[in-house]
Amino acid sequence: MPTTTSSVLTERLYVSRESRIHGLPAHVKILVVLGSVVAIVATPPTAVWAFLLYFVLVRLLLLAAHIPFRTVAPRLLVELPFVVFALLLPVFGTGPRVSVGPVTLSEAGLWAAWGLLAKATLGVMLSVILASTTSTADFVNGLQRLRLPEVLVQMTAAMVRYVNVVVDEWHRMSRAREARGFEARGPRAWPMLGRSLGALFIRAYERGERVHLAMLARGYSGRMPELDSRATVPLATWLAAASVPVCFAVVAVLANMLGGLGG
Repeated sequence: MPTTTSSVLTERLYVSRESRIHGLPAHVKILVVLGSVVAIVATPPTAVWAFLLYFVLVRLLLLAAHIPFRTVAPRLLVELPFVVFALLLPVFGTGPRVSVGPVTLSEAGLWAAWGLLAKATLGVMLSVILASTTSTADFVNGLQRLRLPEVLVQMTAAMVRYVNVVVDEWHRMSRAREARGFEARGPRAWPMLGRSLGALFIRAYERGERVHLAMLARGYSGRMPELDSRATVPLATWLAAASVPVCFAVVAVLANMLGGLGG
């Protein structure tokens, strides 16, 4: 069956592969990622060896999911704001300072920057694995099976469904501006871009109202339909999936007990 434009737009992050991770139920994968991230966050930055083990574990997950690193690398750019913030920590940090070339940096700030970058990168990589192995519909179903608040599930479903529609609308507006000779160069273009964003907000709001009225006309009663069969996940699947966050948790416990490299 040919892939429709709508399905392509809503599955930009999903990577179709045949792997055990792809075959796991979405709610199981969400819990695995959540547990692994909690273990990573609980690890002290000075335990460098622990973060190296985390990177090895994440790399093994990528191999198990048949996802090449060249697919993951561009998606890591989402953490760029964290990188900028981390680079400022050694400069404005307090406490003892160390000389790095011609500048002196805060020792505590260096450790904080390392911890922030390592934890953010690992968290993003785990999120990329989840997004690359879980389709949009399965992800929403996973949230339903985890018994998240209905309003949160509906907001997530609407966001992942229509974010690409809004982005495409912005691209059409950009092409229309360029066709009229507009060039976004310098502060002089900011008023026009601001008006364009305002117009985009109004269009998105009106589209949301039309979608809501269409849903009501089709019998929408305030609850999302159950899209999965609610099949019971075998115990063996739970145990195999739980081994991932358990490995992360063991490393985190050892890191807190043994301390960092100098501990």
